[in-house]
Amino acid sequence: MNKTHNHIPALITIFGATGDLSHRKLFPSLFHLYQQDHLNEQIAIIGIGRRQLSNDDFRAQVKKSIQAHVQDTKHLDKFLQHVFYQPHDVNDEASYKKLLKLSESLDEEFSLGGNRLFYLAMAPQFFGIVTDYLKSSGLTQTNGFKRLVIEKPFGSDLASAELLNEQIRRSFKEEEIFRIDHYLGKDMVQNIEVLRFSNAMFEPLWNNKYISNIQVTSSEILGVEDRGGYYESSGALKDMVQNHMLQMVALLAMEPPISLESDDIRSEKVKVLKSLQVLEPEEVQNHFVRGQYDEGTINGQTVKAYRNEDKVSSTSVTPTFVSGKVLINNFRWAGVPFYIRTGKRMKRKSIQVVVEFKEVPMNLYYEKDKHLDSNLLVINIQPNEGVSIHLNGKKYVQGIETEPVQLSYSMSAQDKMNTVDAYENLLFDCLKGDATNFTHWEELKATWKFVDAIQEQWDKFDPEFPNYESGTNGPLESNLLLSRDGFKWWDDIQ
Repeated sequence: MNKTHNHIPALITIFGATGDLSHRKLFPSLFHLYQQDHLNEQIAIIGIGRRQLSNDDFRAQVKKSIQAHVQDTKHLDKFLQHVFYQPHDVNDEASYKKLLKLSESLDEEFSLGGNRLFYLAMAPQFFGIVTDYLKSSGLTQTNGFKRLVIEKPFGSDLASAELLNEQIRRSFKEEEIFRIDHYLGKDMVQNIEVLRFSNAMFEPLWNNKYISNIQVTSSEILGVEDRGGYYESSGALKDMVQNHMLQMVALLAMEPPISLESDDIRSEKVKVLKSLQVLEPEEVQNHFVRGQYDEGTINGQTVKAYRNEDKVSSTSVTPTFVSGKVLINNFRWAGVPFYIRTGKRMKRKSIQVVVEFKEVPMNLYYEKDKHLDSNLLVINIQPNEGVSIHLNGKKYVQGIETEPVQLSYSMSAQDKMNTVDAYENLLFDCLKGDATNFTHWEELKATWKFVDAIQEQWDKFDPEFPNYESGTNGPLESNLLLSRDGFKWWDDIQ
């Protein structure tokens, strides 16, 4: 993170401040920013919730959450002096008038210059209602900046996303809307751009002449936990592919931007996402695989099937796993498949990118019945952040036998201690007004268009679920997706 201390005074108003996200991520991240001197005394935070709590009650809750998630809690009591609470009914205009009054008095007390950041950590059905009221109550009429941060999901398909966007745009301009994708806040995801654009050994090879395929995997060993109700309405396609997975594809495939300004980076990402080959109905089956976990064994424990989870239908056809072959129709990537895979209750927890290079045209070291290993660039995003390159070298024996050689860099314990949570990065970016790692409406439109074509086809046929055992790498069809093209998933590569 940028260590220069250009303090930005601001009033941060968090709707849904008593919820899990606020306690687990937002308050610990804001406290850490304060502790690191990225926020100074010119900051005030209003927590908004339905419960009737006093400032002291709320501060006690926030204190407990921060103590549970942050090791060093020096300056915590000082930070809590900047935290306030207001009980609020999102459907009641009078609540917003009270919020305006509190906002104006805090603005004066802490010299905030009218800068206002509204964070909607709440169910998406309230986004439009809240933004309409923020405008009609006068909360968005301010001398400083006004910015809106919203969590996914943004709509449930292209049509609903367009309606929601039109509603929000009545109160906030596109450049004031920060649609958060926490994957884009991860240090190693941001490192993809650095690896690509600052290393002369990669950029000349980063095209269909030298790369045979790219694989992006995000696997979890956890099930749906207590999110069964939400998950039933989204599933892996909308929960993961439409945002996180396709965003990572965009970072891997984009052209070098003309500068590191957020508009230039985002315009290159938009070009990639607009170049995604939207699938015809008859192509969906050969390009995408859906799965749902059955019971199985993870870490020696028997875990239940998705259909037996809390708040999940016993005949549910919601996918907990999706893998797919994504094609990009442009000059650089024509013919190179990007394979994406994401699922719950899989073999291991991992977010990883594997770039597989083409074989040399005439292999002088070819041995009968022995295949030379592919050259790979592996970017580990979680849990073992780092980069490794897999090459072929000569064995230390007489003859010409080769063996795979791995050159790797993994983040040191010291580096890991200094890495920050994705939310911390993103909150700081919001305050600075840097939208690079947020999703632009044009990106969202392109990803929904791509995902809608798959969902539409899937809705026509009920799948045979469950089709993979918990603790495995997903359904067999996922392996066939690659083997038909002569590739394989690099499952256990580090």
